[in-house]
Amino acid sequence: MNFTYINQHILDNLFYILVSILIYSTLLDHGKRLSQYGKFLITTCMSIPIILCMKFPIYIDEYCVHDLRQIPFIIGTLYGGWPVGAVLLVILLTGRFVMNGFNLLTLIVYIVIFVITALFSSNFNSYNRKNKLNSSISLIVILSIVTSFLALAMSDSFRITEAYVFYFILLPPFIIGLAIYIMEILKDAILIRTQMVRLEKMEVVSQLAASISHEVRNPLTVVKGFVQLLKEPDLTQTEKEQYIQHVVRELDSAESIISEYLAFAKPALDKVDPISIEREIGYVIEMIKPLANMNSVTLSEQLTPGVTRGNTQHFKQCFLNLIKNGIEAMPTGGELRIVSHVDANNIIIEIRDDGIGMNKEQIHRFGEPYYSSKEKGTGLGSMVAVKTIQTMNGILHITSASNKGTTITVSLPVHHEEYSI
Repeated sequence: MNFTYINQHILDNLFYILVSILIYSTLLDHGKRLSQYGKFLITTCMSIPIILCMKFPIYIDEYCVHDLRQIPFIIGTLYGGWPVGAVLLVILLTGRFVMNGFNLLTLIVYIVIFVITALFSSNFNSYNRKNKLNSSISLIVILSIVTSFLALAMSDSFRITEAYVFYFILLPPFIIGLAIYIMEILKDAILIRTQMVRLEKMEVVSQLAASISHEVRNPLTVVKGFVQLLKEPDLTQTEKEQYIQHVVRELDSAESIISEYLAFAKPALDKVDPISIEREIGYVIEMIKPLANMNSVTLSEQLTPGVTRGNTQHFKQCFLNLIKNGIEAMPTGGELRIVSHVDANNIIIEIRDDGIGMNKEQIHRFGEPYYSSKEKGTGLGSMVAVKTIQTMNGILHITSASNKGTTITVSLPVHHEEYSI
């Protein structure tokens, strides 16, 4: 076969399809609010390559226009079902008739493709990756053969040429297999990353739970002792009141510890509020103290009042991860210092430890997913911290040397409250 009809537009068509798939996966991964509009997203992302493929076809001869518009049309229908397919069908036919005029054969061919693909899509999303690949390739081969016979039966001018065989029968199965494979790989990657982030958070919560259980046991032991003393028959009323005051004070202490733990365990809302640096980091320090005590680490703080703006829960989780890293960097104990000061435009927060330190590569890769200097670490805690600081328009800087400790400096913009009279 002499493929003299091949030109640069074949790569352009493939480019339009693959880029649209990447954009769709990226929006699903990073746009939490957009993820609930999955059908709208896939409709939008698949309609763009449909139009572009028709606008820049692979080859035009006197019998047929060759392009890859059917690939995104079939992918959108398979993943989105018949509602998405119906919208894409309207977009495809409208674009085709606007660009090249009305054609009854085109109308019937794509209605047949839509009906068969829509019926097939009902079970498609329940298949595993291998079955999706095999079934989608089989589907497009069947559709190519069926529509080819349909075109031969309806049009006297239609001919099956070498270019038609290559572009409509041989090439589409390969491209749709590649596209489905990429979509499934990206889907699995998003799922795995989400699970790893959850595991990282659960690891933090489980470690805090273990340390807090030790901290809560102390006030409960005191309460138990005073309750037993209250059973003494010869206690005076004054002594009873003193014992009860001790019991209430220790229960308040235990309640405070548990409340702070629950504040970190519950999910955060995606809202932005003014954040008091002194208050919120103070909460984090109180929360992390049991873990510091278990590791023989002394926490010292010198916090200057200042206000920035961001998600409070994410902010506390960010500094919980950074302070926790500092504690774990001192396996034999030491002192962790948290200092903040405010200048005209920025709030500077420093976290200094006396730990094992970091080399240049570790500093450079700090915050990189799945990279950690800890034996059982995933690096996602640092990644969450870095991402939170970037979201708040802040800057994170690390100064460290092996066996000499690490200083993490976070700079966040000052939020100036506006007052109205």
